[in-house]
Amino acid sequence: MPWSDRGAGWKAGLPPVRCPRILVRRRLAIPLPGGGRLLADRYHPADDERAPLVLMRTPYGRRSGAWTARLIAKRGYQVLIVATAGTGGSSGRFRGWLLDPGEPGAVMDWLRTRPWFCGAMATWGASFLGYTQWQMGAEAIGEWRAALIQDAPPEVYSTFLYRGGVLALGDWLRWAQQMSSLGRAGGDPSLLRGAAALLPALLRGRRANAHLPVSEADRVLAGHRIDVFQEWLAHRRPGALWQAMDHTANAERLPPLVHLAGGWYDPFLPGVLEGYAALRSGESGARRSVRLLIGPWTHGWGLFTRTYMSEAFAVLEHALRGGRAPAEGVRVWVGGGAGRWRDLDAWPPPERTPTPLFLHPGGRLGRQRPGACAPTPLRYDPADPTPSVGGPVLFGGGAKDSRTLLGRADVAAFAGPELEEAVEAAGPVSAQVDVCSELEHCDVFVRLCDVDPQGRWVHVCDGVVRLEPGGRGGEEAGSAGGAGRVYRARVRMWPAAHLFARGHRVGVLVTGGAHPRYERNLGTGDQSGTAMRTNDLRILHDGAHPSAVELPLSTA
Repeated sequence: MPWSDRGAGWKAGLPPVRCPRILVRRRLAIPLPGGGRLLADRYHPADDERAPLVLMRTPYGRRSGAWTARLIAKRGYQVLIVATAGTGGSSGRFRGWLLDPGEPGAVMDWLRTRPWFCGAMATWGASFLGYTQWQMGAEAIGEWRAALIQDAPPEVYSTFLYRGGVLALGDWLRWAQQMSSLGRAGGDPSLLRGAAALLPALLRGRRANAHLPVSEADRVLAGHRIDVFQEWLAHRRPGALWQAMDHTANAERLPPLVHLAGGWYDPFLPGVLEGYAALRSGESGARRSVRLLIGPWTHGWGLFTRTYMSEAFAVLEHALRGGRAPAEGVRVWVGGGAGRWRDLDAWPPPERTPTPLFLHPGGRLGRQRPGACAPTPLRYDPADPTPSVGGPVLFGGGAKDSRTLLGRADVAAFAGPELEEAVEAAGPVSAQVDVCSELEHCDVFVRLCDVDPQGRWVHVCDGVVRLEPGGRGGEEAGSAGGAGRVYRARVRMWPAAHLFARGHRVGVLVTGGAHPRYERNLGTGDQSGTAMRTNDLRILHDGAHPSAVELPLSTA
């Protein structure tokens, strides 16, 4: 990669190389208080044994971070990559997002005895590596000067694993399989062996996602039971297990400088923003410098951009070397017809208020409240579930065209008139959709689209919610006449910063699901079984049931 070269680093926003020669010490043993050890690899400039430290904790094997570690170390820092429990040769059992609470303290106790530790450190990492940083805030760490957290939430249940109460099947079955394969490879697998862990998902992924019961999908994909996946299925409701994975309260003990980054097409973005809100609240929020960067990226790809890398190294230079203070506030990429960065004081933009766009019969969308009218029918068949297209997912996401969904019996499309002037949506997006469901159990999936003059329905953001008697995703909303149960679905969608250009239209798709991104609703109330029931739904959009999408709109 050219970023590590002396002459090309500036192109990626990197500071100049300080020391091209890097020394590596492997398999350093960190004792755990209850017995056992964590293994770590240390990278440091050959000419500086006590350089400021960057700590990375990972479940993906110590060698998985070698490229990033060398890139950072050549800029004058030492990097310690620690394998979390049950991974990369470390003792213990890997339980997915359930981390050993003793690990951060063990790492810090060991670091403080090392002659090469200068007493100042930052943490760095994306995805799971960012999540481990949220966990470190369980106790105050005086040496911790900055946290660089990319694409990582402090909480896992409601922000991504069971978003809206629906299991995000496609991403997390595949991730569980990959982690299981890495564990079976043993020790600290090479890049080649790590890549080999992807093969079963590529070869058997579609069959595994379609398999019933869902509890056997791991065997179809990996050929064996995956304990982490089974544990998720056994705890479909909020409870003590998920509370142990929620580190939101740790925000008050994160270091004085925090850089958060996310992507509009990343499944973790809602959690990143919840973490941002937690960091900004309370007395500690007033004392802390927080930077939020949201780019036009899918999961993890911000790391490979000049924008992210220049900001990340500015944080390191300031926190560990006393360099110029980095930027604060919020910087977001405004997509669609804008295609530019916008700087804000905070998120969400305080000047925006939600504007409802109401669903009308005949596929119309507008600001006028509906009157008396007939509902829009949907027929959802879990044997032929509505397919997912792009969006914020780990694999294959992005701003994809949803035209392939139009005309399906399980998809209702609504579009506004051509815009006479551009409008911008920037902030939280939500939907309230009243549905009459023949069955007691159903899902409602809502997607906001930018409909261009060529007829493309380009994804902007979306959300899903599971509806059931006494459920959390909505409440019963009176009667609509005839058979069926009426629900008011309250859908928390992904946030957005998007400009709908003049001549474009705002589009909304309402469906009964998005498979395999989300587990399909079988319609029986028993998601552990194999029985399926087709469901007839009616989308209500009349005076008593003003279904709408709420957007934070302003004229561009």
